[in-house]
Amino acid sequence: MTSLFPSAAATPVAIFDPVEVAGSVVRHATLHNADEISRLDLRIGDTVIIYKAGDIIPQIKEVLTSLRPDNLPIFDYEEALKSQYPELEFERPVGEVVYRVKGLDSRLILKRGVEYYASKPALNIEGLGEKNVNLLVDSGLVKNLSDLYRLDAAKVSQLERFAEVSANKLISAIENSKTAPLAKFITALGIRHVGVQTAIALADRFKSLSLLIDATADDLLSIPDIGQVVAESILAYFADEDNLKQLQEMRELGVNPFYDDQTTKPLAGQSYVVTGTLSKMGRDEAEARLRELGATVTGSVTKHTTALIVGEKPGSSKTVKAEKLGIPVMHEAEFLELLRT
Repeated sequence: MTSLFPSAAATPVAIFDPVEVAGSVVRHATLHNADEISRLDLRIGDTVIIYKAGDIIPQIKEVLTSLRPDNLPIFDYEEALKSQYPELEFERPVGEVVYRVKGLDSRLILKRGVEYYASKPALNIEGLGEKNVNLLVDSGLVKNLSDLYRLDAAKVSQLERFAEVSANKLISAIENSKTAPLAKFITALGIRHVGVQTAIALADRFKSLSLLIDATADDLLSIPDIGQVVAESILAYFADEDNLKQLQEMRELGVNPFYDDQTTKPLAGQSYVVTGTLSKMGRDEAEARLRELGATVTGSVTKHTTALIVGEKPGSSKTVKAEKLGIPVMHEAEFLELLRT
């Protein structure tokens, strides 16, 4: 599988059965680029020898071709990219060994990543909207996510859109994000295919970032609604050396997300679907309020749905299915009362 770096580079990652190497259990290793796969003649299903470069970084030393099953196909890197990222187009620039997403600028990717990290569904860092993020990245003060926690109010206040008061407010908001709920931090990382509800499920299952980082494919697949594609995406993210380095730097800078136990909250174990337009709040806010109270929020009505919350111009398919399954329909006034109680 491959992981996408902030530079839009696709880096292959080997996933294998857990093995103890130099005193620790490892489950994956970076393969650097397509040339390294060709050099090793590595194929899916091979048996390999693992070592730690510099006693730290897991690497594949050798493929034991004598143990290779018959008829293992040669690994097609370009075909694998098309399969994993069907909506993206990759190219290998002349003189480079890595494949990159065609037409994407690395600074643009960083800006959107920082924006999402600070957005309401994620860490909700006030003052890190699009314009300020663009300014911080273009000024060179933010080159990756961990740089947010290195920002200095004096330097920020010198930028065009800032003064002393606004710079101090931004630094304070970033400082407060260091102790965010684990589910929100997982959301903020922007792992491919991992949205708010999946992040909550991961936090509930592992309860700490370190245990999530060490998760196996079987661990992830044991979680309801996490399938092979999502599991592979999570494994690839935490197998990526750059991602792990960034997380380590954030930890050293004081970032310490905590597990917010959803089972103790008033709507724990309940599941809701929101459809239509609410007059008092947007749908995103409504879903966030439900999750804050411990509920699960999904996009489709099933027999496990507690109630369908209906605003103006609701989706007809959801209301029809709720009626068919006997799921209660809750109008906005009832929903607001639920939030109050």
